[in-house]
Amino acid sequence: MYQKASLINKIYKGRKMKVRYFDHSATTKVSREVLDSMLPYFSYEYGNPSSLYSVGREAKRAIEETREKVAKTINVKNEDIYFTSCGSESDNLAIKGYAKANRKKGKHIITSKIEHPAVLNTCKSLEKEGFEVTYLNVDSKGFINIEELKKSIKNDTILISVMTANNEIGTIEPIKEIGKIAHDNNIVFHTDSVQAIGNMKIDAKEMNIDMLSMSAHKFYGPKGIGALYVKDGIDFERQQDGGHQERGKRSGTENVAEIVGLGTAIELADYNLSSYIEKLTKLRRYFLKNMREIIPDYKLNGDENLRLPGHISMSFKDVDSQELLAKLDSYGICASGGSACCSGENEPSHVLMAIGLEREYLEGTIRITLGEENSIDDVNYLLNILEKLVGRHK
Repeated sequence: MYQKASLINKIYKGRKMKVRYFDHSATTKVSREVLDSMLPYFSYEYGNPSSLYSVGREAKRAIEETREKVAKTINVKNEDIYFTSCGSESDNLAIKGYAKANRKKGKHIITSKIEHPAVLNTCKSLEKEGFEVTYLNVDSKGFINIEELKKSIKNDTILISVMTANNEIGTIEPIKEIGKIAHDNNIVFHTDSVQAIGNMKIDAKEMNIDMLSMSAHKFYGPKGIGALYVKDGIDFERQQDGGHQERGKRSGTENVAEIVGLGTAIELADYNLSSYIEKLTKLRRYFLKNMREIIPDYKLNGDENLRLPGHISMSFKDVDSQELLAKLDSYGICASGGSACCSGENEPSHVLMAIGLEREYLEGTIRITLGEENSIDDVNYLLNILEKLVGRHK
């Protein structure tokens, strides 16, 4: 049984409570090493990478060094990495860019019903331009049906886009198998790996991935910088007009400091990956084991084992998640109801609807996502507060 934590938390600066952060799928804190690597590019290394003199060349060198770090992490060529502003832009550039460049080959795209809005809304936008999109169902744990995928393929299918791991329920899809099916049918495969990078090993070659999206702020890098991998030989159109940056595919002066931050963050994430996964998996299992003793009738969303290491999506019967999250916040606990990109919306989660979560549990879902700074003490405190607020025996 977990150790009871004191309900009297540390108070400082008036009434402000110590923060226990459990929302790492929404964003992560920029690590000290990442910040230190960025600072020179805000000050004395301030050159424009397109300039030919030494200050500009140093900025260009830093960008190319980061491109190499990203490529090495996912086992691809340096020149196949393009820098963007975030994961959403990467998804848009990959899906719209490829579809529009290859519309003569076909206009059919396959994705899933539980994709991030950056993918779903991009696909809906393409439907207005005459493309056809098939949205695959998922089972109660969030997995697509491989046979349904195979049956959905048409003669004019040009792209399959299925996320590596779901941001709301944490389920990891069979990406390698999906990629092989795509390649067996001469179809390009894109995956949104925004939640996966930093939480699992990604080898794009081994996993049959042709295009991959990522965002630095999910793995202890800065917000506002992302990257897109596009395999050599795959044609895609740029989505904004301007200069020649990023091999003419993504115009605009490069955000050098944040690109450097992304490079440091992904290098550290890759180096520490095994120990990070081990730590978060242990904390997650400890939490779930003790939750069963506290609140036996809660539901765990997603697969219990094939999920992101620190990801916990759970639903409580006849509980208002917004009220619960507000109460947790009053105890200094930061958690979410699902995707941070959809917070504040009144509509039920499209992911929870797709997995068929029962109505009495639908509005009582919260997402706990663990990170580097979380400890057993933090988890015990969270368990203690949940028992106080939701425990049925009270």
